Amino acid sequence: MEEKFAAQLFTVREELAKGIAPVFREIKKMGWAGVQISALPQGYDPQEVADALKENQLGTAGMHISLDRLENDLENVVKEADLYGTKDIVCPYLPGEYQTEEGYKAVRKKLNEVAGQLPDYRISYHNHAFEFATEINGVSALEYLLEPVEENKILAEIDVYWVKKGCQDPLAFIQPYANRMPIIHLKDMTNDEQETFAEIGTGKIDFIPILQWGEKSGVEWYAVEQDSCPGNPLDSLALSLENLLKLKEKI
Repeated sequence: MEEKFAAQLFTVREELAKGIAPVFREIKKMGWAGVQISALPQGYDPQEVADALKENQLGTAGMHISLDRLENDLENVVKEADLYGTKDIVCPYLPGEYQTEEGYKAVRKKLNEVAGQLPDYRISYHNHAFEFATEINGVSALEYLLEPVEENKILAEIDVYWVKKGCQDPLAFIQPYANRMPIIHLKDMTNDEQETFAEIGTGKIDFIPILQWGEKSGVEWYAVEQDSCPGNPLDSLALSLENLLKLKEKI
């Protein structure tokens, strides 16, 4: 299973600004099998990213691509996906103006259009907690976007932390997305009143049943992200991987 463990690069966004290749080397040295492409420095060279992936023999657990780029720069997005060796393109966030019933309907239509244009790629959506604040057709906006029906081509990239932050049970919530979630986001939650971001295995989320579900349900990558870290983000990633490997032994 460890060949499916990937570090989400948003975790180390500040380190990447100082140099892409050194960060990738550190991530490989820790034992990660791959990275999820996100938060690259402004003006980055895609070839430099591809070279760092190849040099360190890291897999690519998809790319986080803004809705704006999906609408206005799709040709270059596809070139990058090919360069990095991935078929997974993930919309990671929605600007505030889309966080309405009309906005979510427009996003579902747009992402399905992108999926139709790119039949050889997979288009997914990554959640936060704000999607639970809007109801559409009797379900949350997130469930509406990810509705597991044949005509909806949007796949899930569930972030278990944000599901819990939205007062939902992560294990129950992911059940409908068996074989519709190639990548899942693992992130722990501190066991205190703040309920902020924590290293895997140090907080209140029970990952063993989530990992068991993933192995039966078509998950290809477990991407670990920590939006903010108490110290060096690379140390947080190392601790998360260490604990993830221990959890794997219990499955």
